[in-house]
Amino acid sequence: MNVSEAVETRRSIRAFLPDPVPEEVLRRVFVKAARAPSGGNLQPWHVWLLSGAGMARFRAMMAPRIARGLTDAPEYAVYPDRLWEPYRSRRFAVGEAMYARLGIPRGDRAARLRWFARNYDFFGAPAGMFLFVDRGMGAPQWSDLGGYLQTAMLLLREEGLDSCPQEAWYLQHATVSAFLDAPPELMLFCGMAIGRRDPEAAVNGLQAPRAPAEEWLRTVFE
Repeated sequence: MNVSEAVETRRSIRAFLPDPVPEEVLRRVFVKAARAPSGGNLQPWHVWLLSGAGMARFRAMMAPRIARGLTDAPEYAVYPDRLWEPYRSRRFAVGEAMYARLGIPRGDRAARLRWFARNYDFFGAPAGMFLFVDRGMGAPQWSDLGGYLQTAMLLLREEGLDSCPQEAWYLQHATVSAFLDAPPELMLFCGMAIGRRDPEAAVNGLQAPRAPAEEWLRTVFE
């Protein structure tokens, strides 16, 4: 698979087959992803991988929290307050498209919350990843995390695997950190579900649209 194919076929997958992901593949992908660009070569990413018995223990710990709807007080905001246009409409549209595929109407808040809670089971994926950053790092280093994530996701596609980056874990940061025994100076940025997509799941047919280049691309060629 070339890079263009990996970019075109990468999607946020929310239903996975149970097939295990070999640990050597996970290690190879996430070690190789460290070639992602990093300002000043700080390499601010700190990564934990979960699979096998470790994933089973994590799920057993999370299950009662999911059932009771428990969350941790967030340490950062995923979106700005009072999101403005065109960003607000883009976020709303992709959410409505996803719930339409799931057959969940807008007014069924309970069903939507149940679906959202599936984030905390990695959408049934056999493997997962948690990405942390040192609390002393700033916005430029957080942008390095994005470069690392994208590199890892494209490398997963090269391996025939799929993923879903999940900022939803920011609502479980203290619980995740305690399970992993992460040092207190590290902040959880996000998680990622990893596995092979279920081709029969309607939600996996969702491909979020991208704004036309005319809305955001400017050229100065002459």
